Amino acid sequence: MLSSTAKNLYWMARYIQRAENTARMLEATNRMALLSGSDREWRSVPAIYGLERDFAGRGGKPVMDDLLHFMTLDEANPSSVLSCVRDARNNARAERNSLTTDVWEGLNSTWLELQAIARTPRAGLDYRAFLDWTKKQAVMVTGAGYSTLMRDDAFNFVMLGAYIERADNTARILDVKYHILLPTGEPEGGSLDYYQWAEVLSCIGAYRTYRRVYSSKIEPWRVAELMILRHDLPRSLRFCLHQVDEQLTQLAELYGTRGEATRLAGKLYARLRYGRIDSIFQDGLHEFLTDFVRRNARLSEEIGRQFLMA
Repeated sequence: MLSSTAKNLYWMARYIQRAENTARMLEATNRMALLSGSDREWRSVPAIYGLERDFAGRGGKPVMDDLLHFMTLDEANPSSVLSCVRDARNNARAERNSLTTDVWEGLNSTWLELQAIARTPRAGLDYRAFLDWTKKQAVMVTGAGYSTLMRDDAFNFVMLGAYIERADNTARILDVKYHILLPTGEPEGGSLDYYQWAEVLSCIGAYRTYRRVYSSKIEPWRVAELMILRHDLPRSLRFCLHQVDEQLTQLAELYGTRGEATRLAGKLYARLRYGRIDSIFQDGLHEFLTDFVRRNARLSEEIGRQFLMA
């Protein structure tokens, strides 16, 4: 496969995943803000994506209306829903021969509908309905790909992009919960804290899963264990890295070479597969998560060098 084709498919999947992740995160943040009665949760939004400086430079205030617009329909923000869907569609258009009709038409119609939504006056936009629509459209496109794409190297690159992006998002959300939503010294365990953790689980669609797995009240260390180490939760770090490792292994067999990306993925997956949540907390959850984000970014860079550069 041409490196340009692999790059377009990889980034198409990453942008679709980022749009869905952003919608999920904004939904949960909105519910947490309503429960707490403050804008503190909204101040965490740019931090999750490393956009504090960009948002401040635009003159925005850390309040719901400004941040919702910045993260949904702001064309100048590369991580906004609008930008992500636009970029995903542009990458897909360049590789229509590598995609099925279901994937292309689903993504193209999503972009056309989004353009119409973006023309709605800001004051008249129902953001709650828009975020729900974004999730459904992203799931539809992702599902179309999983159901109809041939299991060849094109599929491998689509899955690589999706799971690299998903892992990064899960780690960032969990880290921000510990270090922004609950400042140092604030007691945990109250009713507000309970609902905040429930919303963090909702960010990855795992609230009911938590109830099934643990059958107990929501406890921070169990939430962390679920989001980091569960092998059967589609948005956990371990599940995502297993998929990344699997796709890279298949590409290595197909292309007849095992490069640095394959080694890094195997090493990072092994760390999660054999990890223990008590050891992670003992060494520091924040340190673990920031190190994971760094290693995941390095893995993405190595994938780019090995497969996506002409």
